[in-house]
Amino acid sequence: VFGICYKSKNDINMGMPSGDRRDPPNMQDGNGTPPDKPDGNGGGGPMASANVTYSAANNITENSSLSNETFSSTTKDENAILVDSSAIVTIDNSTVNKTGDSEGGDTSSFYGNNSAILAKGGTEVTINNVNVTTDAVGANGVFSYGGSATTDNLSTDNTTINISDSTITTSKDNSGGIMTTGGGIMNAKNLTITTAGTSSAAIRTDRGGGTVQVDGGTYKTTGQGSPAIYSTADVSVSNANLISTSSEGIIIEGKNSVSIDNCELTDSNTKLNGKSTTYKNIFLYQSMSGDASNGTSSFTSKNSKITTNKGDTFYVTNTTAVINLENNTITNNDKSGAFLRIKKDSWGNSGSNGGNVTLKATNQLINGDIVIDSISTLTMNLKNSNFTGKINKSNSAKS
Repeated sequence: VFGICYKSKNDINMGMPSGDRRDPPNMQDGNGTPPDKPDGNGGGGPMASANVTYSAANNITENSSLSNETFSSTTKDENAILVDSSAIVTIDNSTVNKTGDSEGGDTSSFYGNNSAILAKGGTEVTINNVNVTTDAVGANGVFSYGGSATTDNLSTDNTTINISDSTITTSKDNSGGIMTTGGGIMNAKNLTITTAGTSSAAIRTDRGGGTVQVDGGTYKTTGQGSPAIYSTADVSVSNANLISTSSEGIIIEGKNSVSIDNCELTDSNTKLNGKSTTYKNIFLYQSMSGDASNGTSSFTSKNSKITTNKGDTFYVTNTTAVINLENNTITNNDKSGAFLRIKKDSWGNSGSNGGNVTLKATNQLINGDIVIDSISTLTMNLKNSNFTGKINKSNSAKS
């Protein structure tokens, strides 16, 4: 059981809620790294006695409509805006600035502490034409926390953020663009997101995941360990431009999914991160960090352009995975990179940490080799498709 403390400089409308607020049990903390750092060290031991303390420069607890304002926080471990207590809030034509580093570690990655805008407690927040800037460690841009930061996410309070036609820029480490955890809901449209720090995915999730739907916009990362999308949730993206210059393009951890439709994904992956031993664009794995439950990792791409500039297009390790491809243009500019590599790596128990992949292709051209090691398997289904390359050329696959 966790006590939640609130401190606010500017309580908007009714001020602070009365009485104790409680977060669900079985949370974890420790010295875990954010999930978009695929080093297998996320999570930690049970957070049995720790308190999560929220502090806000502007705390909103009643239905409100805020326009043409500037909100800011310069204090560590403080939100510029915190919306709570089931309030229905609209923020438009405004500016939100956040400085002041977080010292909370998982409190910023799991629970939204120190982010510019945090929604929690069953609230619904609509954000339109807002410019969000953070220049601090552990300062995510816009954060939806659904109240259940456990691996299996057994419950959620349906906290929802609807954000459109806005710009989010983050500069420091552990600072994603839009962030969703604990069963939260994030609906985004026509955003321009740029992140520069390590472990700062543009579309970012963490423990407890949730539902993320993105339509339109540009999502660019330049930091190490910062893919355009990191999924410990169900993430759907359409009509968007996804760019990663120093990390994988998309990472899916454990029993979670990413679906893209009519997108452009361009990945360079110039810096290996954490326990990673190879370069790749689309990475499906289980880190064993406790941030994602075990199960099938799923990636679906339709009508999209996928470009890999270094390493493999797809890489699967320590998980069962399903990859669905339909009518995409897939290009790998690295002659040494495989189309798909399935093998043991740095995560999981030796001898059982390969991958089991089902690849389904419809109206799809595929060029490149498929590499499978001795503890990994592939099931490949082609429909109205063409494959050029070698499958299991070393005759090493388990099946």
